[in-house]
Amino acid sequence: MLEKERHPVTRFFGGLWKGLDEARRIFVNLLFLALIIGAIWFLFQDDGPGIADTTALVVAPKGRLVEQETGQSLERMINEARGAVPSEVLLKDVIDAIEAGKDDDRVQALVLNLNSFGGGWPTKLQDVAKAVVEFKASGKKVIAVSDHYEQDAYYIAAFADEVLMNPDGLVILEGYGRYKTYMRDGLDRLGIDVNVFRVGEYKSYVEPYLRDDMSPEAKEANLAWLGDLWDNWLEEVADARGLTVEQLEGFATNFPSIVREADGDVAAAALETGLIDATATRDEMRARLIELVGEDEDSHTYNHVTYTDYLEDLDEDRFGRKAKGDKVAVIVARGTIEDGSRPPGTIGGDSTSALIRKARNDEDVKAIVLRVDSGGGSAFASEVIRRELEVAREEEKIVVVSMGSVAASGGYWISMASDEVWAYPSTITGSIGILGMFPTYQRPLAKYLGMRVDGIGTAPLAGAMRPDREMAPELGATIQVIIDQGYEEFITLVADSRDMTWDEVDKIARGRVWSGEDAYEIGLVDSMGDLEDAIASAAKLAELGDDYAVTYIEKDLKFKDKVARMLLSQALEIVGPEALAVGENPATELLRQAESELRKLTELNDPNHAYALSMIEVD
Repeated sequence: MLEKERHPVTRFFGGLWKGLDEARRIFVNLLFLALIIGAIWFLFQDDGPGIADTTALVVAPKGRLVEQETGQSLERMINEARGAVPSEVLLKDVIDAIEAGKDDDRVQALVLNLNSFGGGWPTKLQDVAKAVVEFKASGKKVIAVSDHYEQDAYYIAAFADEVLMNPDGLVILEGYGRYKTYMRDGLDRLGIDVNVFRVGEYKSYVEPYLRDDMSPEAKEANLAWLGDLWDNWLEEVADARGLTVEQLEGFATNFPSIVREADGDVAAAALETGLIDATATRDEMRARLIELVGEDEDSHTYNHVTYTDYLEDLDEDRFGRKAKGDKVAVIVARGTIEDGSRPPGTIGGDSTSALIRKARNDEDVKAIVLRVDSGGGSAFASEVIRRELEVAREEEKIVVVSMGSVAASGGYWISMASDEVWAYPSTITGSIGILGMFPTYQRPLAKYLGMRVDGIGTAPLAGAMRPDREMAPELGATIQVIIDQGYEEFITLVADSRDMTWDEVDKIARGRVWSGEDAYEIGLVDSMGDLEDAIASAAKLAELGDDYAVTYIEKDLKFKDKVARMLLSQALEIVGPEALAVGENPATELLRQAESELRKLTELNDPNHAYALSMIEVD
């Protein structure tokens, strides 16, 4: 039976009512969601850390110092809490807290608790040490405490007024070394062919896939920059502790005999050498700090505030997101350079270029400082970023590059479109070269699984780039021509940007890595200095005077990531990270390292399979 057609007026009011009903349900759902979020926000609010009138600022970094945190998705945070990925400590957070505490009358002392410190590259340690020295200049005490000191932790501790260590602890000075896992024999056993194309005898990134040991050229280059880093470390620590370089080097070189002479009491040996000021148990350390800043009657420990709570209490616009007027924009480029859009902690050709465009299109931004901390990656993505900076300069924006720990290969490529390049003496840079890699696994398919690939195509390249087929010799020869051309382009860009001839650049290129001080001597960088120096220089070049703001241009976290981060952070404060911790053993760690090395082959995504990569990885 056919349904009787409704009157137009009835249809209109019926549709209107249905629409209103749908709008009501949407409104109620949104209101309900807002109430839930509000309740969560309310539950996790507190009244702040409650800073005493005389207190100690405690800097207890748990993890490795980084220029930029890796994209903090829920999965990343859970894995970090479980110990499945390294914990990260934002360098800017540590420095900002120390600098603010210097001028805060409530903060009477700085405590460097280095028990859980995961270390960092020399440039990052130097930035923290600089902040510590400036804090001391205010007349306030700096106390370093730890059960033991590894080399990176001891570097920071050396700048304190007092270095305290547990009587059962030890100081370990390893020097600097460079060791990689070489896989040629293993890959041969598996039947995996890694087709490699490169220019430059020092381009050692591919060596783990081609050799079972480090090449003489790589040893020569590595020993040169490692020696520079070690010399700087010894000189700076010796100066901070009032020791001689010979005393420090002797402790590191003769450690086994020193331990034997001390009957195994390493703490006593460190005390006698002058590396520490006193041995103290934890209760004795606590008593020393109570004497310095007073006692908290509730917790019966010394008055203190952690640097993370202190930063929240400051409630300042530390990243300059609300800044007005003339600005210097800082863009952090940290990690491997990859094609496309990438999360923080990795450099994306598209995503990093978008940040540069954002700064370029902001009329208040008069200068851009690119903070580079990268060992390179995709040559194509590197050129996309370099060109974006070049456009910014064409539009009369000042561009200054501040090299962090590493600015090598692709990291150097993206540094070339700039008015100035700044580096630390211990920056790792250069590695001007290019390579290509394409692994194939047709042999293990045939040997172990009895599987073979065959077919037909209408042109020579049909199916030629399949990883389950052997690479045709003519294709390999073609790729090598492309790599050669990429090297020519790289050298030409460097020559143009550094006002050098092609031959002059080629002599210091060929994939060789240099320390910052050597790079300065051979003309690859303009000045020695840190990020603060680079920002000041950018402002001077832009003729901004002293009246300007510094703003960090960053990719915003998605709302869901912000909520997940807040909830997990609060949950971990309640149950502790131990609730998520997983056991580890040497076998699984070894397999993880091998898996990490092999995974790099699949993560590289240059459309031309051409890479400006160094063997130096960023923290």
